[in-house]
Amino acid sequence: MTSVPTPIPSRTQFVLEAIKRRILTGQLTPGQALVETELAAQFGVSKTPVREALKTLAGTGLVVMNQYKGVTVRMVDADMAREVYDVRLLLEPEALKRAVRRGASLDVARDALTRADAATDTAERSLANREFHRALYLPCGNPLLGRMLDEVRDQAALVSAVAWAASPSWEREAGEHREILRLAIEGDGDGAARALHAHIASFVRRAFPDAGVEAQGEDGPA
Repeated sequence: MTSVPTPIPSRTQFVLEAIKRRILTGQLTPGQALVETELAAQFGVSKTPVREALKTLAGTGLVVMNQYKGVTVRMVDADMAREVYDVRLLLEPEALKRAVRRGASLDVARDALTRADAATDTAERSLANREFHRALYLPCGNPLLGRMLDEVRDQAALVSAVAWAASPSWEREAGEHREILRLAIEGDGDGAARALHAHIASFVRRAFPDAGVEAQGEDGPA
């Protein structure tokens, strides 16, 4: 018999999403301690939903649980950036190429890009950019491929938040996003995949020069 995942209680889900948003928008920074009692007081809940939310976030790689140091936001370094972005470089351009070849709608990606351009703060722009990338790979026609990219999505956003805090590069990335979307809408799956590969690789090389990500994709230099 196939097991059915246990639904997360609503209070835990609320706390989970709130903490995640704070981490991914830079309100909670890498290495910062996450104290159950303090978070429970902030959200007006008992410690139980906070504890469960933190366990879930540890499972997704956003926080680290240590019996001596407690729970902290995960630190970001070149090794982490390399691991996360290697996966993105291997899978995300291929997923986009498949989505384009299937003739999938890119309306969600276009809407996310519009929201990012109109954003008035870093948090809003960051969340819109995350949705833009997800809208490119999700309609690839392979649900497993989409889920695999979803699994590294939050960690990639954490890397981005740290990089943007040190050296904002929103305008450059916005231009690259527009070019990727243009190629995809025109039906150039290979060109869109190459542009996406170049976009991902150049970002992590600028932000973490020691990460050593692959500079080339399957179609040549990125």
